Amino acid sequence: MFINTVAKPKQSGSLLLLDRNFQLAMFLAAALLTPTLAWLAVGNSITSYFLINTLYALGFAACLSWYALTRLREYAKARALSYVFPISFLAFGGALGVIALLRASYSIPLFGVGTAATIVVSYVFTAYNRRLRRPHFIVGGGRSSEIRIEGQYIPAPSLIELESLVQAGRLNAALVADLHYDHPDEWERLFAKAALAGVPVYHYRQVAEMQSGQVKITHLAENDLGSLIPNVPYMTTKRAIDVLGSLVLLPFLSIAFVVIAILIRLDSAGNPIFLQERVGFRGRSFKMIKFRTMRPRGPIEDETDQRNDAMTKSDDDRITRLGRFLRKTRIDELPQVFNILRGEMSWIGPRPEAKSLSKWYESELPFYSYRHIVRPGVTGWAQVTQGHVTDVSDVNAKLRFDFYYVKNISLWLDFLIVLKTFRVILTGTGAK
Repeated sequence: MFINTVAKPKQSGSLLLLDRNFQLAMFLAAALLTPTLAWLAVGNSITSYFLINTLYALGFAACLSWYALTRLREYAKARALSYVFPISFLAFGGALGVIALLRASYSIPLFGVGTAATIVVSYVFTAYNRRLRRPHFIVGGGRSSEIRIEGQYIPAPSLIELESLVQAGRLNAALVADLHYDHPDEWERLFAKAALAGVPVYHYRQVAEMQSGQVKITHLAENDLGSLIPNVPYMTTKRAIDVLGSLVLLPFLSIAFVVIAILIRLDSAGNPIFLQERVGFRGRSFKMIKFRTMRPRGPIEDETDQRNDAMTKSDDDRITRLGRFLRKTRIDELPQVFNILRGEMSWIGPRPEAKSLSKWYESELPFYSYRHIVRPGVTGWAQVTQGHVTDVSDVNAKLRFDFYYVKNISLWLDFLIVLKTFRVILTGTGAK
């Protein structure tokens, strides 16, 4: 019967794998016990500094890896399985670098054994998290129909079945409904009972945003825009990270900039640097710096022609041979490090549009200017999720992606965007 698929009097072994504390314990067991047993198997002393220092580094890296994967799962379109290796590489590589800088005694073979064991455990738990997610019952009525019925999102059983499961404390699922809809009194009472019993009850919008990675704005209401105020404390931290990261990278980028500029001049005549007026933070205009990837064009006076010129189409014949490579790898965007240092941009944020396009979009799309509440970025949530757009209908979807970023802006969402950006660079997805 349907009830047997959701009613669990006790936590099963499979559901135990979803428990965060259990997962952390297994991460640490893999990182610490595996190298310890390997060390003791060859007759070495357990009090050796080689073992102890190695275990400290492994334990720290395992905790960091577990925590990062746990946080990334909270965001839409987080393909956690594909991020296991990069996160493990960063966590364990960083721990190895720290212990090497401290000149502490450690064992590279043991560190490798612990790292490999933790990565295997990480893949297992991440795969199980994808398969054994808590079911979400979609209660009909109102705008809950906007939620796609797929995977863990399934139609709710009858009111009688749900009431019996909640009363018995056997409902291992979440309820999703349009809580602004005027449901019958029986359903309203069920939502209250379920919440008191510890059953998650979500407004449909929370789930819809997780499915799509977008925030839809249709009316200028306080509950819409009020929830889109950016994370102010993190915004200050984010600015410090932008400046520090730019200063660290600038010496290395400067050498690359000279080489790239020479190659651009050899490939086509004209200035290798391209300046374009864009609309950025708080609606202010600024000159965005890029490497030139198209053949030089003369000044354009007509507003419609300016708008068309600002759009890059698929297989645009204005793009040079080298320019196509620079666009695909996003290398043409790197000079924007100077825009970041001047406070005009961030490494991560909504992509700044050309002034002619921004003016057009603002006249066509409601709330378009709200995306300027944060600094524009070299890369962003819409870029790594949707790709390059030019049509107004695509821009409307892009705007919803931008709102999702503004609403959920955080260190971990930025980290997820960085991981997705590297994947985009490697595959060339969304390049024009």
